Amino acid sequence: MSDSSDATPTADIAVIGGSGFYELLESAQRVEITTPYGEPSDAVSVGTVGDRRVAFLPRHGSHHEIPPHRINYRANMWALRSLGVRQVLAPCAVGSLRSSLGPGSVVVPDQLVDRTVGRPQTYYDHGAAHVSFADPYCASGRAAVLKAAGEAGVDVRDGGVMVVVQGPRFSTRAESRWYASNGWSLINMTGHPEAVLARELALCYTSVALVTDYDAGVEHGEGVSQEEVFRVFAANVERLKALVLQAVDVLDRERACACATVLDGMDLPFELP
Repeated sequence: MSDSSDATPTADIAVIGGSGFYELLESAQRVEITTPYGEPSDAVSVGTVGDRRVAFLPRHGSHHEIPPHRINYRANMWALRSLGVRQVLAPCAVGSLRSSLGPGSVVVPDQLVDRTVGRPQTYYDHGAAHVSFADPYCASGRAAVLKAAGEAGVDVRDGGVMVVVQGPRFSTRAESRWYASNGWSLINMTGHPEAVLARELALCYTSVALVTDYDAGVEHGEGVSQEEVFRVFAANVERLKALVLQAVDVLDRERACACATVLDGMDLPFELP
């Protein structure tokens, strides 16, 4: 691990930026990190928001050069923990499976469904270590984002199921209708294994989802295009950044949630960074 100064900067909060969310911090220090799992998506920028130390990592790289199925999720989460991060805010672009959730809607999901294939989704390749994942998102983190939304004047939907698909292609209409028929609200390509890897490192993880389009099976939809996704995200990214920055200030300074103790009593196959 190296950077331009003698001491590597640390942070206790991280923001992982999704499609169209490539920068957050001003006057930040870039930190190049190598992990046992390879290189993260980009250098991590570390700076200050108010009096909180915050790390920022663009999930797809700073120029959106990494597609969702090629992201090194294990390296990303390990790199953040190695810098001292214990709480993660994860803004992302999503499609809507509900006519009531139009483009521009912001949702704080409370459940996910994994429909990805072939992605390394655990650090526990040896031994018997089974992490609790019934509630994939941090309850305290979700509460903080919802409180921050009120303070920032951002209308946010509380709760929803996000199905995570392999990508990089968008859904067929039949797939989209099937997802919706199961009662799921949102569709995304990056929310898993990011969330479970955070849990395996005892990190608090909170998804903040910005709806960019109606998915192909929704009555309003005409099919999804990359151009439309990027256009809607760009039109709403400053609103999303304002919410994330407010949430940084609201996040609990002392973790009292279940995420902090989820690994207690478990015999891990490695030492945590």
